[in-house]
Amino acid sequence: MDRIMSMQAFVQVVDSGSFSGAARRLGVSPAVVTGHVQSLEKRLGVQLLNRTTRKVNLTEIGRDFYDRASRILAEIDEAEGSASAQQSTPRGTLRLNTSVSLARLVTPLINDYVALYPEVVFELVMTDQMIGMVEEGFDLALRSGPLPDSSLRTRRLGVGRLALCASPDYLARYGRPQQPEDLKQHNCLIYIHSPLEGRWHLSGTDGEHEVEVAGNLRSNSIEGLRAAALSGLGICLLPMVNISEDLKAGHLVRLLPDYRTTEVVVQAVYPPGRHVPVKVRTFLDFLVERLCPGRVAPMLPKAANM
Repeated sequence: MDRIMSMQAFVQVVDSGSFSGAARRLGVSPAVVTGHVQSLEKRLGVQLLNRTTRKVNLTEIGRDFYDRASRILAEIDEAEGSASAQQSTPRGTLRLNTSVSLARLVTPLINDYVALYPEVVFELVMTDQMIGMVEEGFDLALRSGPLPDSSLRTRRLGVGRLALCASPDYLARYGRPQQPEDLKQHNCLIYIHSPLEGRWHLSGTDGEHEVEVAGNLRSNSIEGLRAAALSGLGICLLPMVNISEDLKAGHLVRLLPDYRTTEVVVQAVYPPGRHVPVKVRTFLDFLVERLCPGRVAPMLPKAANM
């Protein structure tokens, strides 16, 4: 059997979670997919998949082969896509998932992109938790921080900065922290989807600090925490992109500005094992071009390709 087709069948079984799902994606019968996978295992002399009546799991050897096969197929697709993209125009619907924080950053750029490529329509879905991209049918996601799925392909866009802040009213009532340890005496509002959660990291001329903080509000919403901080409820550690206008207007006050807070890598994320459509590729290039020094300094002081 054809080696490339056997690799494709195997990768699609893993990506879809079943032989029938792979068959639907490839437009063939489940028996054909089964034959390709069995032929691949026979040629390699190893078992790649553990099969049950309900589930298909990778063996240890299968995981390594899946990673390598996915990269090979992606390179083939990209080579073909690169050639055809030179004669194609971005068009169609681009399903984009972002966190609420990054939506503030990317929405104005969508406006600029569609001015260049009016045949592209965006479907923007905001979630603070990473979704299953393949299962939900997304073309692209923009995320900050660690990713739960290492099989996803990524492209680095830049570094996001966080800042401590509180309202003038809160500081008038409870005082202003002068050093990191003072945060323990304050009502700290915590973002529960962050790997930091109740441990805030700061560094200054006096060294590194990891402060255990607590408060009466924990939320999975950046905007909810921002609203709580504006109301005077407590101190927040929030992305600069969300609070830069509040700081300029004096509605929030930046705290401990001489200390550096945690930075998070901002990445574009897209599914593995397939070529990148021209609409996605051109939008990624557009993001990297626009997210540069001075353009969006509050969030991304610099951008870099992977």
